[in-house]
Amino acid sequence: MRYGNTHRAQRTYRNTLAAVATACALLGTATVLPGSPASASAGPHRPSGATLRAALRSDLSHYLTTRHQAEHISAVSLRVTYPGHKPAISLAAGTTRYDGGPPVSGSALWQVGSNTKAFTAVILLQLEAAGKLSLDDPLGTWLPQYRAWRTVTIKQLLDMTSRIPSYALQPAFAATIAKNPATHFTAARLVSYALGLPRTPAGYYYSDTNYILAQMIIERITHDTFASQLTRRIITPLRLHDLCYAPYTCPAADAARMPAGYFYMPGAPPLLGKAMPRLAITWTQAAGGIISSLPSMTTWERALYQGQLLPPAQQRQLESLISETTGKPIRTTTAADPEGYALGLTQLTCKPLGTVWWYRGGTLGYRFEHFYFPRTGLLIAIAANSSVGNNHDDLLNTAIAVYQTLHKAGAVHTG
Repeated sequence: MRYGNTHRAQRTYRNTLAAVATACALLGTATVLPGSPASASAGPHRPSGATLRAALRSDLSHYLTTRHQAEHISAVSLRVTYPGHKPAISLAAGTTRYDGGPPVSGSALWQVGSNTKAFTAVILLQLEAAGKLSLDDPLGTWLPQYRAWRTVTIKQLLDMTSRIPSYALQPAFAATIAKNPATHFTAARLVSYALGLPRTPAGYYYSDTNYILAQMIIERITHDTFASQLTRRIITPLRLHDLCYAPYTCPAADAARMPAGYFYMPGAPPLLGKAMPRLAITWTQAAGGIISSLPSMTTWERALYQGQLLPPAQQRQLESLISETTGKPIRTTTAADPEGYALGLTQLTCKPLGTVWWYRGGTLGYRFEHFYFPRTGLLIAIAANSSVGNNHDDLLNTAIAVYQTLHKAGAVHTG
């Protein structure tokens, strides 16, 4: 769910990060990215607000025009926010269906995929702050039924060093989804696809099973549902009126606010080009089940990165990093070791972006990614309504083209 859902997902995820590094390298040479409109980023002058919005809209429109067929995409939405009281920029382009339909709204809802993982990590850290658990607790303390994984700690679940295989990569799970994408799953059933499989090699390994187990721990400790804890601890305090956990807390009417989301990943003919369920996504659970508007997601992300949800000790744990190359703890990413995984977060270092927090989530029909620039407080979020393999995806280039446009307009400084 970090990026799609095929047998090649683990490799594709790593390729996605390589694509980030490549795109950053292109930016570092002041090159306009392939597929991005030169006109939107060129020029030394600082345009007015209306001109800047027009330039950003050009970035989105160019993406839709050039990638409509290749990505089976019809809608893209963008939100840019700043710290303080500077007004946000919200834009949407395209239509709600591939074959047309009404224009997509700036208040549209999107499946955000694995961006959900940070919510799950925060809930566990809040429970730790309240003395209910320790991230050093072994899995056997809370979920003794999984004896083969009993020594895995909660932190290893959250930072992807547990070595537990991902249910999302298993043929039996893929066959079930291909037959019926709206299949109802329980958390235990999802975990069952990974039971009895060999552990993965030591080090960093991205596994959605980790976060389903994390969900089960939350429910065991609180004697409550994950949906209820999410609402009480995060959605209600932050007033995230357009954010829900599908399908459990999402009103049925929310489906009408979502553009159709299409599966267009090569090698999966049973689903290719089909609109995916909008709310029936129990296959994601706490690893990827949130649906949100961009305004609600950027409100959450700013609160997350600015430390509004956790005491300082837990905030430090949230941001503690594992090198995605070596699997070892690192203090920060660098040009030599540019990709790090925290607890449901990813840090990236590259020129000229500097060191930024970034995350991309994908479901069967949607993509959502964001960049947070800690030195400036700039936050960029972008969503699209298809799921495609990395080699066919230009959304990342479009997000970075947006950054170029903002930077050249003087709307942001290099972080």
